[in-house]
Amino acid sequence: MSRTVGPAVYIIASKRNGTIYVGVTSNLPQRAYQYRESLIDGFTKRYGCKLLVWFEMHGDMESAILREKQLKGGSRKKKLALIEQHNPQWRDLFAEICD
Repeated sequence: MSRTVGPAVYIIASKRNGTIYVGVTSNLPQRAYQYRESLIDGFTKRYGCKLLVWFEMHGDMESAILREKQLKGGSRKKKLALIEQHNPQWRDLFAEICD
């Protein structure tokens, strides 16, 4: 099994310092693919969020959901700092999660 299948919190972006979206999933490669191909209607499709710029794996869905709520409740500045700390070039991490 892929090291990125399981509960994960992630940030999808439209571009560097663009629109960002925080989400949670049990299958990160599948979810990231859905964003890349604009298969999910709603906010991310409307704002062109296709780049996986940050993610964090969790041992169970409960902790992933708690972390997602924490991030969503935080400021945009804190989310941008998290991305910059782990991915300063804002590279699309999609290739890294698909083994």
